[in-house]
Amino acid sequence: MIPVRKKMGLLTYAREALRWLAATLMAALVTALLVWLGANSTAAGMVFLVLVVLSATRAGIWLSLYIAVLCALSFDYFFLLPYRTLQLAGGQEWVAMFSFVACCLVVGRVAELGRRQTRQAEQRREDVERLYELSQEMMLHEDAEGLIRDLPRLIDRIFALNGVVLYVRDQDQFYASTAEVPASMQANLRAMTQGLHPTLVGPGGITAMALTLGLRPVGALGWQPARLSREVATAVSAQVAIALARSITIEATARMEAAREGERLRTALIDSLTHELRTPLTSIRAAATTLLETEGLDEAGRLDLAAIVAEEAARLDLLIGEAVEMAEIDANVVQVHSVPQHPRALLEQAVEESRAALARHRVTIAVEEPDMPAWFDPHLLGRVLRHLLENAARHTPPGSRVGLSSRRAGDRLEFCVEDNGPGIDALDLPLIFEKFYRGKKGASAGKGSGMGLAISRAILAAHGGGIEASSVPGKGASFRFWVPLVEKEAG
Repeated sequence: MIPVRKKMGLLTYAREALRWLAATLMAALVTALLVWLGANSTAAGMVFLVLVVLSATRAGIWLSLYIAVLCALSFDYFFLLPYRTLQLAGGQEWVAMFSFVACCLVVGRVAELGRRQTRQAEQRREDVERLYELSQEMMLHEDAEGLIRDLPRLIDRIFALNGVVLYVRDQDQFYASTAEVPASMQANLRAMTQGLHPTLVGPGGITAMALTLGLRPVGALGWQPARLSREVATAVSAQVAIALARSITIEATARMEAAREGERLRTALIDSLTHELRTPLTSIRAAATTLLETEGLDEAGRLDLAAIVAEEAARLDLLIGEAVEMAEIDANVVQVHSVPQHPRALLEQAVEESRAALARHRVTIAVEEPDMPAWFDPHLLGRVLRHLLENAARHTPPGSRVGLSSRRAGDRLEFCVEDNGPGIDALDLPLIFEKFYRGKKGASAGKGSGMGLAISRAILAAHGGGIEASSVPGKGASFRFWVPLVEKEAG
């Protein structure tokens, strides 16, 4: 079986031989036609000259020279005295022959130059189109890091190359359109970023160029074969260098923003906890100081102060518990331990544990029948339900209704906590799940720490679920959350 590469070489040789044979037949046919028509030397010379021009514009300089030689020999043999010989009778024939040969050479050269310029213009047009396509592909990538990974494949595909390697100096990372990057090429690309070689042409048709932004090297780009012109390679390298600089800038900006945001959250956490913890401590300290002053206090007053101490101590304990929960979530130590349990049992347990907060509210529970067990973490979902129930009790007037419900919806188990209180302001609704956000009503009333809903969302995210809120001002609020519906333990 003939290898594919050898077969392609044989086809190329056969095609080239056919072109030369066709040129020979064309010259012979034109000569035979001129002889049959009885053309004179002037007419024959003009026809032969047109044939040489056509061959030069279509077939290239070497084939046109071959046709020019055939035409010159035919012109001398058939149309210059003495006929049917390759001799020339006199000066007039020599002048005619010399003029014909000179015209063939000049016209062939001019036609070849025109053909070459046309080919170069076409190549430049293709290069511009490819550079434009590369810039468009780069603009469509919103992820700078993803663009850096995809650049070698983009350049390889757009410019029809056999392999492209990109080296990023800041990351000391190689990205390639092929599976492997030879160790020698890795060493060469690293050396180029140190200013040792601005450009490099290696064995196997590998070409490499340093990527610089100003005077600072940011990486190196290598490709094979050496098909790109110097102008195109420079333009491609400039675009890749700009993309690298953009990626580095975005990464640095993201790090700065993350550090700034972390500092802002840390400051907000300290400020919020300081304020929230100081309020019950102030009340406890004032009540304790008054209790120590026994003069002027009757038994009823002493009991009221003791009740204040107990209430504020419970509030302080709640704040510390929420701070601990938030710290656990931020440290990613929350783990889901699913067990089979009935949704109604979960809701009833949450109401029982929030009995003190819901003492002055009407609570209803509605569970979709049949109440079949599902696999979830009752401890985590119980914490979510307690946050929502205490939140509803805190922001609704006494005597209002708080409803709990559960249902199966496709591949998830949904729970809902709703009330008929004043509702949530439309401006606050998109922000209520953010840390320390309490809204206008909660901030003015001094209720809550602003961590409960953020904790609930983080717990549900760890459980593979989610939460959303809706509200109609004056008619109440509804919190709907869900977890994946698993009816049997995973194998």
